[in-house]
Amino acid sequence: MTGFRPLIQAAVLAALAGTAAADPTEDMVQPITRFVGEMAIPMPNGSIDIGDIDNTLRFEPLQNFEDMFLRDDVVFLMRHGPTDWDKLDVPNVGPTDCDDQRILSEQGRKDMRDFGALLAFNDIKPAKIVVSQWCRNQQTLDMIKQGYEQAKPGVFDTIAIETDPATNLLLSLQGAPNVTNLRNRVSNWDAIGADGPLMIISHFTNIQELTEFSVYEGEMLVLDPDRENRVLGYVRLKTAGPDVGHFNIGDQESIYDEQGNIRPQYRQERNFVTGESN
Repeated sequence: MTGFRPLIQAAVLAALAGTAAADPTEDMVQPITRFVGEMAIPMPNGSIDIGDIDNTLRFEPLQNFEDMFLRDDVVFLMRHGPTDWDKLDVPNVGPTDCDDQRILSEQGRKDMRDFGALLAFNDIKPAKIVVSQWCRNQQTLDMIKQGYEQAKPGVFDTIAIETDPATNLLLSLQGAPNVTNLRNRVSNWDAIGADGPLMIISHFTNIQELTEFSVYEGEMLVLDPDRENRVLGYVRLKTAGPDVGHFNIGDQESIYDEQGNIRPQYRQERNFVTGESN
């Protein structure tokens, strides 16, 4: 993961100094606030029409950039992509019974394809991806793969893939009984000989139980096994927002204003610990 590092580091230093980022970094990383950074497609005239990707990656906090993106021994713990909440899971549905469970919406499929392309363009590549058996998680993996292939053909083929029932929806039929195995997965990742972090694509309840963070669909937390699985920050699409199933909102449309931004009352305020632990 080397392509974007010198440029984004310059943006981070500029943000922390309270000055504007240098022009060469603006297409890649733009400080949105003192704490939030944004990554877009770095080369508008590259191998993909930038019009195909109308989203950006946002991450927080800028202060933890090096730990979040320049280390192979961290873990990306991700929730599956945006789903169609008009179709709920049938009680006791099996994890591979796609006809009777909530699956990715059309927008969710596009979002996760964009997410994969943005990760690839910014040289963010896991060494291994562990994914739940559930259809929405497998679809998320497929769309991320399509995004990588769209942006940088062949790169995704170097990533090891494993489907693990221990990451299945907590307490569901054939689901994980607890997060012990998930916690061990995170804690035991040391990245020796690996070229990138570990990515785990799981579910809201599993992630909340492990981290006490309520995550949006398609959101990825960055965990540090060396600091007792501390959450270093998050990465998600600019358009990511709360869903009707796990957040106190009336309907999915009501969370956005006329410009497509999340209304202030639905934004999550999170406090991340920066720097080395004492």
